Amino acid sequence: MEFETVIGLEVHAQLATNTKIFCRCSTEFGLDPNFNSCPVCLGLPGVLPTINEKAVQFAVMLGLATNCNINLNSQFARKNYFYPDLPKAYQTSQFDLPLCENGWIDIDVDGKTKRIGITRIHMEEDAGKLVHEGEDDKASYVDLNRAGIPLVEIVSEPDIRSSQEAKAYMEKIYSFVTYLEICKGNMEKGNLRCDANVSIRPMGQKEFGTRTETKNLNSFKNVQAAIEYEVARQTDAILDGEKIMQQTRLWDANQKKSKVLRTKEDSDDYRYFPCPDLPRITLNQVDIDTARKRLPELPDEKKERYQDQFQLSYHDASILVSDRKLSLFFEETITLGADAKIVTNWILGEIARLLNEKQLSIDDAKINPELLIGLIQLIQNNTISGKIAKTVLIEMFETGKKATEIVEKNGLKQVTDESEIVAICQEIIANNQKQAEEYQGGKTKVFGFFVGQVMKQTSGKANPKLVNNLLKDLLK
Repeated sequence: MEFETVIGLEVHAQLATNTKIFCRCSTEFGLDPNFNSCPVCLGLPGVLPTINEKAVQFAVMLGLATNCNINLNSQFARKNYFYPDLPKAYQTSQFDLPLCENGWIDIDVDGKTKRIGITRIHMEEDAGKLVHEGEDDKASYVDLNRAGIPLVEIVSEPDIRSSQEAKAYMEKIYSFVTYLEICKGNMEKGNLRCDANVSIRPMGQKEFGTRTETKNLNSFKNVQAAIEYEVARQTDAILDGEKIMQQTRLWDANQKKSKVLRTKEDSDDYRYFPCPDLPRITLNQVDIDTARKRLPELPDEKKERYQDQFQLSYHDASILVSDRKLSLFFEETITLGADAKIVTNWILGEIARLLNEKQLSIDDAKINPELLIGLIQLIQNNTISGKIAKTVLIEMFETGKKATEIVEKNGLKQVTDESEIVAICQEIIANNQKQAEEYQGGKTKVFGFFVGQVMKQTSGKANPKLVNNLLKDLLK
């Protein structure tokens, strides 16, 4: 029996405001437990929340960017549940009157574009955090620094059909919130996290299967891995005659598997009702138009421009625009006068390899546009070869030093003295007469052997173009 996977994602993005959503406590990360808290965060009797206007503006911008309808009247509700890190015993969220509805985004998977619907984008506050200590976590403490942090929850339609599509969707949401600069997007710090609702059904069946929800996935890899695990788990269970239970699960990234947290609730279980302490959010068309004017060039627009303006391939343009900071690095280097395709090759080649190897983002690395263009200029004026440049880049990446300084210090200047290279070529040919005769007999692949020997003897510093031309003349 073949099954079809049905996935819907709920992505929580922490809005990059300076203060919390309903009070003036700071949103700064990493402070001592409960330092950023007040009577509102603690849920003390008699306090009244007030809405953070900046948070509303950010949410509207995201709604516009994702093609949503912006509701001119939206409302907060109380979502009732009982966790130790939820001091009020309810979460202030939105339910039947969200801020944004009925949007969509396009994703690219395996060269094909697919549209994923967005059911809603609503605002809510974050809960606190439990801290467990001691042997077998016998002691538990509550840190409410995170309580009241402003969030938007982006709820997709169940249009996603594979873990690859889910990962691409999550990456696209990341690009939107970071381009808009409404969220820092640091998944390790919980700025962006995802709940994955997964079910399977027999191919051709219209009705959905029973879904499970895997909570708090905090990386693109974890989103993909958790979905693949859940699809396999549900498939095995159904084939074994078991019934899938609606439940909430937690993903263990170390063990690469999930475990049951609790039976999954439905909306009725939360006993939503309008929050009596907060008025409705009332907007007008001027508010919407003002927010629209604030929208920057978004990834899809930028990708088209890169293809038209710089003649980049669809693939290269897609990678460059997927990360706002990477695209800024690219554009700043171009502004300094570098060729777009050369810069693209360096960014998507050696720089991307080093970033991945060292687990850094481009703004955390010591390389910058000025340093990169300096390296490119040394290649173009034949001071160093492309191969030597890769070695120089590694030291630039680690130290932030200029390419000229590294080349001088390590004696890496390219050998361009024709008489010197001719003498080396003649010596290598004389010592390898068998290979020379093979080349002259038509085995042209042997030519690479001679080039390699010359480059080896010159420690890679001989001008490759000059070496090729001289060897061809000498081997006639």
